Amino acid sequence: MTAEEVWSALATVRDPELDEPLTDLGFVARCEVRGARAYVELRLPTYFCAPNFAFLMVADAYDAVSAVAEPEVVLLDHFAAEAINRGVAARAGFVASFEGEAVAELDALRADFLRKAVFAGTDRVCRALRSAGVEVTPALTLGDVPPSADLDRLRARRRELGLRAGDDAPLLVDPGSGGGIGPGEVRRHLAVARLTRTSMEANSGVCRGMLRVRYPRIAEEEGTG
Repeated sequence: MTAEEVWSALATVRDPELDEPLTDLGFVARCEVRGARAYVELRLPTYFCAPNFAFLMVADAYDAVSAVAEPEVVLLDHFAAEAINRGVAARAGFVASFEGEAVAELDALRADFLRKAVFAGTDRVCRALRSAGVEVTPALTLGDVPPSADLDRLRARRRELGLRAGDDAPLLVDPGSGGGIGPGEVRRHLAVARLTRTSMEANSGVCRGMLRVRYPRIAEEEGTG
């Protein structure tokens, strides 16, 4: 077992709101391996980041690391860190971890974020098509789109959401119902997709900036301090 293998596992874990890997965002403060055990510390941009978002990331990191090592995953410098770390280590779930405060598990929240990721991914793919002079219509399928990392990412998010993602699947779908988009709905659909992508990218920039303010050493290590 190596730290590189654990890091690779962590790279599969995403901030659910931003749809970006924790490793790319700078949220992994420590990744160390001793024997069969992996020690991981996570950090977030602010002390008051939403506990449901934080719980998802810590729980997902625990699950990812557990596939390659015995995990010890903890969240640092967060107002709910004690409850989150205790609950994740016990595999207790969100409601049990916040007994008397939480009323539901986080499946619906995760699905909401996946729907936004599908919208954002649709915009990325459609922007490339329009730049190449291709008109985006309801007749286009995923198989009509040239291969790209953005297309692979869109297919993956659709699969996670339970939507069709094969070559014969329509490019434009309602992420909520999985239904196709009619000709009169294309303009609005693409506008929502564009707004979702720009919002997510703006939030990502804000989070990265806040993290570097909170932990100045990150900027120093990247040569930007």
